[in-house]
Amino acid sequence: MAENEEPLLPPVYYDGCPGCEVEQWKDNNRRIPFGIFIHIWFITLCGALPISSLFPFLYFMIRDLHVAKRVEDIGFYAGFVGSSFMLGRALTSVFWGIIADRYGRKPVIIIGIIVVVIFNTLFGLSTSYTMAIVTRFLLGSLNGLLGPIKAYSVEVARPEYQALGISLVSTAWGMGLVVGPSIGGALAQPADKFPNLFSKDSFLGRFPYFLPCLVISIFAAAVLGTCYWLPETLHKHHQSKPSSVITEGLEGSFHGTEVKIDLEELEGNDARNSNENLLMNWPLMSSVIVYCVFSLHDMAYTEIFPLWAESDRTYGGLGVSSQFVGEVLAISGFSLLAFQLFVYPPVEKLVGHINLFRAAALLAIPLNAAYPFIAKLSGPELSIMVNCASLMKTVFSTTIVTGLFILQNNAVAQHQRGAANGISMTGQSIFKAIGPAAGGAIFSWTQKRRNASFLPGNHMVFFILNVVEFVGLLMSFKPFLSYSPQKKR
Repeated sequence: MAENEEPLLPPVYYDGCPGCEVEQWKDNNRRIPFGIFIHIWFITLCGALPISSLFPFLYFMIRDLHVAKRVEDIGFYAGFVGSSFMLGRALTSVFWGIIADRYGRKPVIIIGIIVVVIFNTLFGLSTSYTMAIVTRFLLGSLNGLLGPIKAYSVEVARPEYQALGISLVSTAWGMGLVVGPSIGGALAQPADKFPNLFSKDSFLGRFPYFLPCLVISIFAAAVLGTCYWLPETLHKHHQSKPSSVITEGLEGSFHGTEVKIDLEELEGNDARNSNENLLMNWPLMSSVIVYCVFSLHDMAYTEIFPLWAESDRTYGGLGVSSQFVGEVLAISGFSLLAFQLFVYPPVEKLVGHINLFRAAALLAIPLNAAYPFIAKLSGPELSIMVNCASLMKTVFSTTIVTGLFILQNNAVAQHQRGAANGISMTGQSIFKAIGPAAGGAIFSWTQKRRNASFLPGNHMVFFILNVVEFVGLLMSFKPFLSYSPQKKR
């Protein structure tokens, strides 16, 4: 076929198929789907906000529940509460991915938001350590929206805009992981922070950690009300579509490079892809494994940062309040949004998402090593350095996640994308379940070796984080990390 020759067969769409309706809309509208992208952004934010919103006040919550016999043990017990969410998600992510591939992305997304509204609210009302763990576990196990929303962000966009869609998901996810703690830090213990508005005997005085959870749940309920207009992208016909219909698993690069495919070759590929075992798909599995390593690092850091910042100066911490931690994370979150919208797209187009996330992993290593030295500062210098370090750390982590999201969704065709993201979420959740527990235990251990001759106190904490970061960086190169040649940057 000549380079400029029109396809021999026109696109064919099946009546009553929501996936075909989306494909037809994409064929007729070559512009960026801003409305759907914004909707995706808010849905992703709903799923991300509850994950880490508890960390700024978890230290005080464990203290108030009286399960830790010593101050040094608070981090140990806090780690299990942080891990329970990820453990629940690890057990059910593949299930929700399969459901999304069979019944559609939209039902799973709606169920996930409903779960956030119910169980995030109940967590804020926890009166015992057991209730806190159980509600967090159920919040994680019954909420399977992240995998389908990643697939959805690719399926609603034309090839040239898919990188932007994935970037918006990772941006919203990254913002949720930093804005969530800012909400938790600012609104927890309102009777202590705003005694003129809330008394110790009021409802919020008796449940000091309910208000941030309630605010997040109200936001999720508002987003839930808009999901009626969310279009479904899953194809629900049993016939194979002709080769001229756009199939995202066989498109060119994310920037619109066209790939001409012979009809017989396409049909053969469809037959092979239908029976492909995702666990044998090395481009997918290698990116999932690398993602798991960085997820372990990120979740451990998310647990450790507030504990380190709120611990007393005598323990090598900053001795700041949960409100200060919340403000730092809020600044990082909104700065991240500006970075992802205005800086990431042109830089990614110039150097590629793979090289960009490798550079971010490399730069994060000296940044991690600098944290214990920040504790030696005071006054305005301390505030400036903490904000700068938190901002850079958030940008680096989100850049890494964005690149890996793109690799994972580019490794499979649409009919396997929900299950593929379910596998990714399972692996990620297992490692993220380990992260808070390990991070809390390591932090508690290092508090007891402040006078050690080798890497005393918090120096050991951030050294261990750097070891994990370095392992992830090494695994991001070939021969371990594999990706499709046509997607290679």
